[in-house]
Amino acid sequence: MDDYALSVETADAELPPALAEYAAHLLRRAYIRANRLAPDFGDGRGEGAAGARDFQILDALTAPAAYSQQDLGERLGINRTTMVKLIDRLERAGQVTRARNPGDRRSYVLALTDDGRSAVKAMEPAMAAGDERLTAALDPAERARLDTLLGTLLARTPAADGVFRTGSLIAQSHHFVRRRIEDALTDVGLQARHFGALTVLADDACSQQLLARRLGISEQAILQIVDDLESAGRVVRERDPADRRRYALRLTDAGRTALATARRAVEAAEADMGRTLGTEGRAELKALLTKLLRADV
Repeated sequence: MDDYALSVETADAELPPALAEYAAHLLRRAYIRANRLAPDFGDGRGEGAAGARDFQILDALTAPAAYSQQDLGERLGINRTTMVKLIDRLERAGQVTRARNPGDRRSYVLALTDDGRSAVKAMEPAMAAGDERLTAALDPAERARLDTLLGTLLARTPAADGVFRTGSLIAQSHHFVRRRIEDALTDVGLQARHFGALTVLADDACSQQLLARRLGISEQAILQIVDDLESAGRVVRERDPADRRRYALRLTDAGRTALATARRAVEAAEADMGRTLGTEGRAELKALLTKLLRADV
């Protein structure tokens, strides 16, 4: 689970216009929705694949590429400690094997076993039903086009059955793009979550609760974001003139300066996506994700 503290209650909040211009934000919101609509296979405490995240690991390993444990964790947005526990469990169940990486003896290459492929096949109907709900607003041609664009972005080919799995593609694309956004923001001293908050506050001062809703995250998650920005002098809390019992968050001059620099970095990172998909492909991706997110599911 990513550190935006995904919230079911806010997953379908209205898209802020300023952030809706960024494919990275649309992918994040689609990822939140995909998690909400993913099937529940159980508590995941048994042996073998038992949840949507397990399915994403096994599904990723159906690709021809060879992944180390670390590489796959980064691709799926799973931290190292959690990834070790997940792979340990899948290995004990005989669904995944680890082998020394001949190119780097300090790391292991993961491979799917026959039992692992059988687990993917068994879980596929439920995952496919979740994908159907996720893409309910798209017609078959639009869904196929979305899958193709995401597959191109990730350099993925369809699964062995010739089918792309939309939820898995969205999850991997979200983490793929987010890593590039985070890298682009490093020199600015911000993270993607800070950029989103600054972008929303640039339009209008608002309460902490309203900011959480506009970003589509929980109120618990917004606390750390606001604390970070306030400590850096980029946001201040002031009495809300409309309700003196509450505080409104406002961007400072330092915050606006940081946001201007961050925008250039993010836009450059998004332009890289355009080089992969083409200008028209990037525009198509944004339009399809926007349509997907506006569906009432």
